[in-house]
Amino acid sequence: MFDNLTEKLESVFKTLRGQGQITESNVKQAMRDVKMALLEADVNYKVVKEFLARVQEKALGAQVLTSVTPGQQMVKIIYDELVEILGGDNPPFALEPGRTHVILMLGLQGSGKTTFCGKLAKKLSKEGWKPLLVACDIHRPAAVHQLHVVGEQAGVDVFSLGTDKPAPEIAKAALEYARQHGHNVVIVDTAGRLHIDEVRMDELAAIKEAVKPTFTFLVADAMTGQDAVTSASTFHEKVGIDGVCLTKMDGDARGGAALSIHAMTGKPVKFIGTGEKLEDLQEFFPDRMASRILGMGDVISLVEKAQEHFDEKQAADLARKMRTASFDLEDFLSQMQQIKKMGPLRNLLELLPGVGSALKDVDIPESELKRTEAIILSMTPEERKNPSILDGKRKLRIARGSGTTPQHVNALIQQFEHAKKMMQGVLKLQDRVKAAGADGQGAPSSITGSSLSAKEREKRLQRKLFEKRQRQQQIRRQKQRKKK
Repeated sequence: MFDNLTEKLESVFKTLRGQGQITESNVKQAMRDVKMALLEADVNYKVVKEFLARVQEKALGAQVLTSVTPGQQMVKIIYDELVEILGGDNPPFALEPGRTHVILMLGLQGSGKTTFCGKLAKKLSKEGWKPLLVACDIHRPAAVHQLHVVGEQAGVDVFSLGTDKPAPEIAKAALEYARQHGHNVVIVDTAGRLHIDEVRMDELAAIKEAVKPTFTFLVADAMTGQDAVTSASTFHEKVGIDGVCLTKMDGDARGGAALSIHAMTGKPVKFIGTGEKLEDLQEFFPDRMASRILGMGDVISLVEKAQEHFDEKQAADLARKMRTASFDLEDFLSQMQQIKKMGPLRNLLELLPGVGSALKDVDIPESELKRTEAIILSMTPEERKNPSILDGKRKLRIARGSGTTPQHVNALIQQFEHAKKMMQGVLKLQDRVKAAGADGQGAPSSITGSSLSAKEREKRLQRKLFEKRQRQQQIRRQKQRKKK
């Protein structure tokens, strides 16, 4: 997501880094380039105009620190303004415990609303809630069946009364059912529409009046660009919404809808869908998204993904095995399988600072992980625990069993030994740091947690990431000056 915009903004910053100071001339040129980048990303023209005016005012009025270059100063100014138009201090999505919550989902047909209901239900279920999906689309019989299928995939209950009763009546009955059966979150899937019409809007208003939702979210297709912004404005005007959930963000390289919605409607983007699987749902944080757009990655989201998919006990056992040199191919396979659960490798690497743009033309074969898994599964338990016993005959048998070649088996063994040495080195370094009493000032010492709160950890990581990037840029410039 945002690939094209990120690439163009990086080009603007690269040009500014070669300037000795910020002047009205180079700021205006940079603003012209940024304007083109934002318009090509399908950002609303009014939003672009106001954004550039604020950036230019700050850039020309800012006192540039001696330790910061014009390029770095501009990155900071644009970062702050991007955070602002993406939602600013958008509070994280949270439900108050001890009561039954209703989340009303609205949207046009084809926006991915029903699938999104399943994604949200699965997320809440993982967090310890007991969600209930409610089928209130009485205009399309297949929609009721679709929600039942999605509910089964998500592992949550679905309430429906067919298509004969009025939608507000179904929603009210579902709320009563939820209270009787211990469901504390009711997610109401309403009828999608090809266009916005008064009859359907009145129906939505009636459902909202009947169930008094905690949140009313509009689900919009990110790939429709400014049409999504128009829909959000109309739904908010007619029914009233608390936020927008953008689907298909993984297929939108421009990102104009995400950059325009808050500025045009005053309502924040709350969630984004990043794939077809029910697990492909991310909460939207303006500061993290601004960091991604500027090519600085999103380390916090990567850590959270790891915390979600890596078991704390398994991580502790792995560290112990690494220290005692008992890490084997069985453990290696377990790690590979956990990484696969986190999503496509490309998506994970894009969260690392400076890696996103480098991956633009690089093909990352996901089949490599499958091949590695097949080779290890073709080994006996004894061979996995002690790879040193693998001779030519054994390797040939493993290759035949996994549909690969002995060369592939040899390559895997080499990768395993290299990974083993590298991880042992990291653990030794971590032990030395702890022994010295410098435990990273509360930063996560492993993927399993941290002594800081999530908010404090997020601020600290963002600050360190920004400072590290600035230091690296300074070092590169000093080297270039020495060469000249």
